[in-house]
Amino acid sequence: MFQNKNDTIYEVLEKRGISRRDFFKIATATTAMLGLEFTQVGHVIAQMETKPRVPVIWLHFQDCTGCSEAITRSYNPSLERLILNDVSLDYHETLMAAAGHQAEAAKQATMQAYAGQYVLVVEGSVPTGFGMTSIGGRAAVDILKEAADGAMAIISVGNCAAFGGIPAAKPNPTNAHGVWDLVTDKPVINVPGCPPIPEVMTNTIAHILILGTLPELDKLNRPKMFYAQTVHDRCVRRGFYDAGLYANSFGDEGYKAGYCLFKLGCKGPTTYNTCPSIKWNDGTSWPVEAGHPCLGCSEPQFWDAGGFYQGQSSLIDTPSLAVAAGAAAVGVVAGAGIAAANAANKRRAEHATPAQAPADNEEDKS
Repeated sequence: MFQNKNDTIYEVLEKRGISRRDFFKIATATTAMLGLEFTQVGHVIAQMETKPRVPVIWLHFQDCTGCSEAITRSYNPSLERLILNDVSLDYHETLMAAAGHQAEAAKQATMQAYAGQYVLVVEGSVPTGFGMTSIGGRAAVDILKEAADGAMAIISVGNCAAFGGIPAAKPNPTNAHGVWDLVTDKPVINVPGCPPIPEVMTNTIAHILILGTLPELDKLNRPKMFYAQTVHDRCVRRGFYDAGLYANSFGDEGYKAGYCLFKLGCKGPTTYNTCPSIKWNDGTSWPVEAGHPCLGCSEPQFWDAGGFYQGQSSLIDTPSLAVAAGAAAVGVVAGAGIAAANAANKRRAEHATPAQAPADNEEDKS
């Protein structure tokens, strides 16, 4: 069915044969997806009935396209739903059929027709060194500022766009920067990660498109609904940390039993992200659960923050002797669910008693 850019989200759904009842179900699910209270369902319905789909321009600079690859694996909402129902993806170098002059003309037309109304998404760091990354004869920073000038909001997806990422690692030969270093007169939302969790990207975009407001941000301009707590706060191996039980090398007995990976370089205690809660691939798993230390990829300068497998200099909130003694009785069992999972998946752990890890009562550190 024909759609135009001025159709509201509801009108788009209606043209696709969605009934009024199913529209209410979609609005209710969207409310929950955005982390809102049930009382806000009416507000979300009103927004979806009256707001036209928002044009989105997605720019690539110094990146590996990993963030675009990741967002195609979002499940709630899926990228297909976001594009077909909620947004008008007018420019994306990887996903669009047009190329060259046709693609550039589509971007220019959107910027002129929807000045002040479109959302700009940026993937990749922006090189500012002389002669670095000329696209169509234009410097990357000029392309960014031109698109940012008419945007209602800017979303930097991935550590590269947010903080400079790998291209900005020492010695930073291209003088790469994150978007918020270069655009200071527009709201910039940072969604870091290498790559970010797909649902974090899609839900951040959906929040702006449906509610018309920016999500609450932390001091690094990251959405608090996803970056308010550390990976350590909700880690499935937290019980072993509290008990002082660590894997000392990959493959040792502690590693096989699912012990804490802190001594193997895990950056979870200093990394703010929602990996343990949302996970990856429709909630299947995440790096620490799969046996790999957190790399801290949602933090600034993570590439230069010491070796990935080098233990941090000191423990975060090291348990006292009294706590450790108490944990000796229950802490080992508290994290043993990990060992059970490893035994089922890898058939390597011989003794495991499933139990739920103790609840973390740490306050929000944001």
